[in-house]
Amino acid sequence: MRTSDLVRTAARNAFRSRLRTTLTVLSLFVGAFTLTLTTALGAGVNDYVERQVSTLSTGDVLLVSPAATTETSDGPDEFDPDGRQQAAAANPLAGGTLLNEDDVQAIAGMDGVRSVEAVSQVQIDWVQAAADDATRFEMDINPTSSIGRSDLVAGAQLDQESAGYELVIPEEYVAALGFADADSAVDARVMLGFSDAGLAERQVEASIVGVARTSLFASGAGANAALVEEVAAAQAIPGQPRAWPLAVAYLEGSGDDGAVTADDIGAVKAELADADLAGQTVEDQLGVVQTIINGIIGVLSAFAVVALIAASFGIVNTLLMSVQERTREIGLMKAMGMSNGRVFGLFSLEAVVIGFLGSALGALAAVAVGSALAGSLSQTVLADLPGLRILLFEPAGVAVVIVVIMAIAFVSGVLPARRAARQDPIESLRYE
Repeated sequence: MRTSDLVRTAARNAFRSRLRTTLTVLSLFVGAFTLTLTTALGAGVNDYVERQVSTLSTGDVLLVSPAATTETSDGPDEFDPDGRQQAAAANPLAGGTLLNEDDVQAIAGMDGVRSVEAVSQVQIDWVQAAADDATRFEMDINPTSSIGRSDLVAGAQLDQESAGYELVIPEEYVAALGFADADSAVDARVMLGFSDAGLAERQVEASIVGVARTSLFASGAGANAALVEEVAAAQAIPGQPRAWPLAVAYLEGSGDDGAVTADDIGAVKAELADADLAGQTVEDQLGVVQTIINGIIGVLSAFAVVALIAASFGIVNTLLMSVQERTREIGLMKAMGMSNGRVFGLFSLEAVVIGFLGSALGALAAVAVGSALAGSLSQTVLADLPGLRILLFEPAGVAVVIVVIMAIAFVSGVLPARRAARQDPIESLRYE
């Protein structure tokens, strides 16, 4: 019997007992459906996280802050006039210990650091269109806008070297500020209001250079260095040394193409630790988020695996009963010269056919249902996270699910197939 004939025969024999085979296929269907959805969920969330990370960092940036201390003392700490300030005294908008000028200079002098930029956190009270009678809206400035690139709808990125005051506004502000669309907001002027250190109201005019989508990791408007420095200087307490919650260290790469390697990052982190500082890449900060996401997806996938294990017993049972019912047929095939290997292959292929049907139908149903669900969620519950496709069905991922389930079906069919292959043709022909 040729291989093609073997495959056709196996496909036909798989449905000799339609009810039994259908129930087995349905059990595989459930596992394939669940596993395809969880795989798509993981792919969708991780794809969104990776795209957001790419807008924040190119891999050559470390976010530096004072190292967290675990030391305890019996009494209050001794005052050090040259030490680091606490946020409660210097900046009510931040928390914990702040970097000082000595820290920034120490970072700049470290091997592997190309440049360093202290990140000031400023408070903007309101924004309004250029007209004096325009409505004012609350607005926050994202302190990391100086280190990343916005996910733009229109316009251009902030020019950190420009002496002019530039702003990238969130997409939700376009209609509120009276613009017809994102493109018409670009190059428009707006007024920003804020309170200085003496609580006096101040205003500054800025130009909108871009409109950005809402991001999971970067909320608020973006301001260039000139605008941030203008507001920070006005909000600084007179006589108080400058302090920052965060500094950005731009690294030099040692790779052949100038790329920053893991060893470069590790060396700078070690030097920062010696200076009682902590450095993290954007990927480090998001690592916990991804770990939690992958853990949840792993738990959901475990349920699918349990369903597949249960289905594998169904395959074993289906084929064992098939072997018993076809004992005389097996004896006849072997008496006519069919080898043990061909008999084994015939029953193994029947298991693979059942596995293919269950996995393919489950995967296709998951793609159909999941695509509709993802589209609905993106317009309702997830509307505030544009660009997030909660279920991302990648062809390779779907194919892997089908192949894995077919492999499970093949393994499940080994025992019945071996039993069929070992049948004695004389005894099988006598079987009643």
